[in-house]
Amino acid sequence: MVARLFLRLIALIYLLAFWSLSVQILGLVGGQGILPARNFLNHISQYLGKADFRQVPTLCWLNCSDGFLVGLCLAGCILAVFLFFGVLPWLTAFLLWLIYLSLTVVGQDFLGFQWDNLLLEAGFLCIFLFPFPQYWRWHKKQIPSKMVVWLLRLLLFKLMFESGLVKLLSGDPLWGNLSALTYHYLTQPLPNIISWYMYQLPLWFAKLSCLFVFVVELVVPFLIFFGSRTRWVAFWVLSVFQLLIILTGNYGFFNLLTIALCFTLLDDKQPQGQKDMHPLLLWHTLIVRLLLVIILAVDVVEIVSIPWPSWVGKTVGFIEPFRSINAYGLFAVMTTQRDEIIIEGSQDAIHWKEYEFYWKPGDVTRPPGWAMPYQPRLDWQMWFAALGDFRENSWVVKMMFSLLKGSKPVIGLLKFDPFAQSPPKYVRALVYEYRFTDSVTKKQTHAWWQRSYKGPYLPVLSL
Repeated sequence: MVARLFLRLIALIYLLAFWSLSVQILGLVGGQGILPARNFLNHISQYLGKADFRQVPTLCWLNCSDGFLVGLCLAGCILAVFLFFGVLPWLTAFLLWLIYLSLTVVGQDFLGFQWDNLLLEAGFLCIFLFPFPQYWRWHKKQIPSKMVVWLLRLLLFKLMFESGLVKLLSGDPLWGNLSALTYHYLTQPLPNIISWYMYQLPLWFAKLSCLFVFVVELVVPFLIFFGSRTRWVAFWVLSVFQLLIILTGNYGFFNLLTIALCFTLLDDKQPQGQKDMHPLLLWHTLIVRLLLVIILAVDVVEIVSIPWPSWVGKTVGFIEPFRSINAYGLFAVMTTQRDEIIIEGSQDAIHWKEYEFYWKPGDVTRPPGWAMPYQPRLDWQMWFAALGDFRENSWVVKMMFSLLKGSKPVIGLLKFDPFAQSPPKYVRALVYEYRFTDSVTKKQTHAWWQRSYKGPYLPVLSL
């Protein structure tokens, strides 16, 4: 059955997400991490006067120790295996959603990406894909809910169409004249080695590719609402589009998750035989219908900008903390140059040594890496930080002090620590503009990048 295949794909993506996070969680939000979860929750409880699960829904209210954070990640991996083999799919899907929600909440800046919200939204719908259990495992008589299948298709439509719509509505002239992709391969968060080659292609190819993007994101999604043949066409076009993105960039499990959603476009062969009239089936149907109304209503409120009654805003505000009904849209405005934050340390404030990250550009002779399907959270956030200054990204300052203190979990997120023997006495952050080399320069210098100094990002810091 296609529905079971879809759930297995979701299980694999959960497994990738939890595995990827398990090796980073302590450096990001552990006790010695950049943004400790304990400090975050203490601040929230002081502000609210209590631990409020409704406004800040996380299991970490029970415990936010390093062991508990890692334990949540490992529990997510185990439950993902259970879901893959269909063991109590509704319960394992619920627990996976709850654990991932808990981690995204305390993950703060590092787990607020659109793919995290998409996994939560798709994962929440997976809870209701099959009727509530009368069997402990999948059974041949169980039929997936048609309403939930259509909600998943609607989610795919929303993801694709809104991604195209934000590009049109942004007014960015680069999207308007179809030249946005002449910059994209260079300025995207984490280019890979194929990005370098794509950047070398002529302007006409980039414009043709940009036109293809608009067709895929603004036209093809409407094929979802027609017959099975048009959905079959949409399945292949959207899946190939995601594969092309995978080849030319590092977006973790985002594109894999989108491909998984594409499988809901395929028609399921319903099992033959008498329908199961288990009493829980009625409750399942009622809950799914209520869910359908809520999702459609919230989507309309988010899309239509009119002065809604106050109770509508309160209702949406009640639902928002659970991150399971979201708006989407990437690269509404295309950046035209690539600024990189380079972090350096020193023992005497005269001689400086550079820290090296795993995936973001640094050493100009190192080829752009292929991180997929791993999701390097810190490297991604460094790209966002370079778009503003340190006042808008206070976590950068906290990371710098973690380096001064020699925090092993934070240093573990880096590829090379030039101060392995003892922490530096001083650190600083500089901004360089990075550009891809052309084929002639690369052949002569073996460098994939050229960089030029722009100025300080942070002043010199010390304990």
